[in-house]
Amino acid sequence: MIFSIDLSTNFNFKINSMKLTTNVILLGILGLFLILGFWGCSGYNGLVSQDETVKNMWNNVQSSYQRRADLIPNLVNVVRSEATFEQQTLLQTVEARYKNLGSIKVDPSNLSAENIQKFQAAQGELSGALQRLMVVVENYPNLKSNEGFRNLQAQLEGTENRINTARNDFNGAINNYNTRVRSFPMNIFAGMFNFSVKEGFKAEEGSQNAPTIPENIMGN
Repeated sequence: MIFSIDLSTNFNFKINSMKLTTNVILLGILGLFLILGFWGCSGYNGLVSQDETVKNMWNNVQSSYQRRADLIPNLVNVVRSEATFEQQTLLQTVEARYKNLGSIKVDPSNLSAENIQKFQAAQGELSGALQRLMVVVENYPNLKSNEGFRNLQAQLEGTENRINTARNDFNGAINNYNTRVRSFPMNIFAGMFNFSVKEGFKAEEGSQNAPTIPENIMGN
């Protein structure tokens, strides 16, 4: 009788131990899933936040470039009004580059490498045309002394500084975003939710050199 009770007690003890072990394992698995879920949500939200930062920085870039574009018509009109200014070809080049910008708009949700390159190329062409115009204007004292021209020149210089700042901020946001997207194990979540690497602005070839002005223009 006593032996039978001992067997029953041992059996119940083993059953309880197995249940306890199973419960611990299940709790451990559940805890692991909760941790992974929390980490995944946090990582996803972080990617969304950095993606939105990139988009906001891009809006600032376009806004700064648009500010410059808005000054172009007035600049052209002021220069053209100077009777002694003979380099109408330069003005026409500036106008053509300015009008070309209308077809180069990049939506923040579509910051592909191709779109960024097209935008940068179009803006770079306008920058080059403006630089050549400003160099030639140095040969026209009357134009340089024109108050309207001086005001526009000051606004353009301030706008160029804003553009540089906006571009640097955008590239910084791109770098932070890309670092997160490419880092393990966040790259797994990034791939699952279509967060791809983005491209920022690159240094423009020849940007360190002074603009080249044809001799026939400089001679006038």
